[in-house]
Amino acid sequence: MPRCNRVDPYGDLHAVESRGLFTGNRGCLVDDAGRIVRHHQSRLWITCRTSFRDWRHPLAAPHRWTPIFFLDDAVALAAGHRPCATCRRDDYRAYRDAVTAAASSSTPLRAAELDTRLAAERHRRGRGLDRAADRIIWTAEHADAAELPDGTVVIGDRGPPLLLIASRVLAFDFDGWHDAVRHPDAPLHVLTPRTSVAALRHGFTPTLHPSANVSRWHRR
Repeated sequence: MPRCNRVDPYGDLHAVESRGLFTGNRGCLVDDAGRIVRHHQSRLWITCRTSFRDWRHPLAAPHRWTPIFFLDDAVALAAGHRPCATCRRDDYRAYRDAVTAAASSSTPLRAAELDTRLAAERHRRGRGLDRAADRIIWTAEHADAAELPDGTVVIGDRGPPLLLIASRVLAFDFDGWHDAVRHPDAPLHVLTPRTSVAALRHGFTPTLHPSANVSRWHRR
């Protein structure tokens, strides 16, 4: 039986076999018996490499951070995470600098400032969708897909979360992105927090699952 440690774009945890490209954490999620008992414990939500130096970390140790897993950066960003400043130092700096540029700040934003922004955004109540009643949908009105940067995750009135990439939308599955179609004409709800959308718009390049390969979908 797989552990309940795989994250979907809403930030919810599931027990599935697939692990994806990244791990990460949001504090200790288990009780003294190693059972998942909470959604998060900290507002430090980061995305990490699955292998770094020779470090080893238990999957369900009480009183220590609990590893969780993401298909790719698009899912992690949508769920409210950012790149880790330790094991993904270059990606963290690229993310920080992009958010700093979006904020027109003369000095780089600190990690704590990024975490405060993301915590406020991902915990805001959503609008109009029961599935996301306690999850951010940051647009007061629906957004036009053509106005959003590649790497943003959105949802329609029904169906799975969708990745915007190369004038296509790809449907989410724990094994990858699939069923590419052109941007829908109908407005969409945005799952990716505003801060991360700003990072994508100002130069942060997310690491995406191979199923989102642009050239693959351009041939269709």
